[in-house]
Amino acid sequence: MEHDLDLGYTSVKRVDGRQEIAFTLANGVAYVEAAIAGGLVLDDFAPRLSFFFNAHNNLFEEVAKYRAARRLWARSCVIDSGHDPRSMTLPFTPKPAVRR
Repeated sequence: MEHDLDLGYTSVKRVDGRQEIAFTLANGVAYVEAAIAGGLVLDDFAPRLSFFFNAHNNLFEEVAKYRAARRLWARSCVIDSGHDPRSMTLPFTPKPAVRR
């Protein structure tokens, strides 16, 4: 799953870390809800989900953003009754942010 802010998912040119987490995790929750509505079980597909986040120059801000995203994703999976600990992980790839 790729939620890429550089490809035009938002009309905003610059989003902060909170907005990036919100857009990315909302996209992930929508995928999970659609899969569950289609009859899949969370623990069968959630460990294979992965995300992309933009990486900026402020190291400490980026580490805090990634940690917050992992905690929020784990909490949303617990709410959806995920029992497998792998379902609560947030595998992601940081990629260099493109400045416009």
